[in-house]
Amino acid sequence: MRLFLHELRAQQLIFWRSRESAFFVFLFPPLLFVLLASAFGEDAEDATYLVAGLIGYAVANTALAGLAIMLVVRREFGILKRLRSTPLPAGTYLAATLVSNLIVVALQSAAVVALGVFLFDADGPEDPASLVLALVLGAAAFAGLGLAAAALIRSAEAVPAVVNVIVLPMSFLNGSFGRADDLPRPLELLADVLPLEYLLELAHGAYVNGEPVTEHLTAVAVLAAWGVGGYAVARARFGWEPRER
Repeated sequence: MRLFLHELRAQQLIFWRSRESAFFVFLFPPLLFVLLASAFGEDAEDATYLVAGLIGYAVANTALAGLAIMLVVRREFGILKRLRSTPLPAGTYLAATLVSNLIVVALQSAAVVALGVFLFDADGPEDPASLVLALVLGAAAFAGLGLAAAALIRSAEAVPAVVNVIVLPMSFLNGSFGRADDLPRPLELLADVLPLEYLLELAHGAYVNGEPVTEHLTAVAVLAAWGVGGYAVARARFGWEPRER
């Protein structure tokens, strides 16, 4: 445990000392919320709905995109290879990295909620405990997808483009940036199989309607299946050696 806490502290220091990471990974969801709420949050109800949606986007963006970019870059620059030659267990390093991302997600979510409540008169979460549980489940599932993406993407130059092509369209289709009720049938069918759809179901249920996670067990099961699939791919394909050198 002591080694894990030491590595977790190191991961947090690395993240916050990188101005680029702190800006693009941490500040982007709150800034995006302010822009969208200013443009489309015409009343408190719309702002409340948008808060829940942007929290879901923050989870996907940080746990999937942020984690994949970080791991691929570190792999291709030989950092992961050097770590494997140290006494630090691989499991401890990956666990500390995942928990560090979860801390960032929690802070992002708190920032979005605070902005919504104080600047746009949005309501606070109706069921905070269920919202926290939903975010933990979502972060764990999307972290699995982030590990899978890191295992499959070969190039440090390509990884930002690849993960953004995954996260941004998914966020639009699933309603992170506003209600997506009138999609064409093919896009609606696609949206129904994406993991963010089910995270947003849990987030909106807890934040807007005060519904416990236990009322959305199908969403929990689908989200968990995506996460387990991601971890399975990562277990089979994840490597510590650079692939381009």
